[in-house]
Amino acid sequence: MHYGLDIGGTKMELAVFDASFVCLERIRRETPTDDYPAFLQAIAELVETADSKFSCNGSVGIGLPGIVSTDGLALSSNVPCLTGQAVAADLTLTLNRPVALGNDCRCFALSEAVLGAGKDYSRVLGVIIGTGLGGGLCVDGRLYAPNSQLAGEFGHLGLHAAVVARWQLPIIQCGCGLSGCAETFVSGTGLGRLYQHFGGLTCDTYQWLSAYRQSEQQAISTFDCFIDALGSVIAGQMLSLDPDVIVLGGGLSSIDEIRTQLPGAVQKHLFANAPMAPVRVAEGGPSSGVRGAALLGAELVKGQCL
Repeated sequence: MHYGLDIGGTKMELAVFDASFVCLERIRRETPTDDYPAFLQAIAELVETADSKFSCNGSVGIGLPGIVSTDGLALSSNVPCLTGQAVAADLTLTLNRPVALGNDCRCFALSEAVLGAGKDYSRVLGVIIGTGLGGGLCVDGRLYAPNSQLAGEFGHLGLHAAVVARWQLPIIQCGCGLSGCAETFVSGTGLGRLYQHFGGLTCDTYQWLSAYRQSEQQAISTFDCFIDALGSVIAGQMLSLDPDVIVLGGGLSSIDEIRTQLPGAVQKHLFANAPMAPVRVAEGGPSSGVRGAALLGAELVKGQCL
């Protein structure tokens, strides 16, 4: 069996997969965010529950928001107690087995490249558009993950100056510590911020979408700016990485208007007549990231057994 764990700021979920990566079981519990020993114990209890139910010692892969430094220390704003901790090494000792640790967006990219919408392509760019913006690149079914673990953090690149000027956008301080990051506007939170920018009123994503589909002008301006900004971000990744396919995930990827208008918005930020990679929606849905974490864990065990 292969276990994938998805760690969020509120809940953590362990999913059990068989050898073909079909999900057999899901177990959830609250995430201890401010107590590191309690966090380790919570993971141990989830894994022990799965081991007992399936009479095995499953491989373990974990996906979480944030990055892991070259010396193995985590940096996570969603789960503060993990920052500065050697999470993979500590869990390896706690669970008495190898533990793979990866960024949740890159776990999503791996899942879709190996088993999802990108499985028939060589170079797969996974893009998560949700609370934040990020992703990962897979080449021939392997995740591009250099030692710094920064690849895929394109939500923290600066938004294109032409987009900022065209829509007269303010420069916002990002939670990462930088200013002007793309995800301050290209995200679920960013949509609400744009709506306020164009009319002074606030809303969440559902309220914006309802207003947009009723042809409210403030909501239309919000969408036009958002899709322009998102198109510029994806075009930047196209020019840098030249993927064969782009696979979308995250809550905003379920909005038809975003999916259908994104290719045209990207094309406007590319060279004239430059080829545009096809855009696909994740086949794994909301579970794709945790499946990718399980793949990471399985790959680690396989590598150690070679």
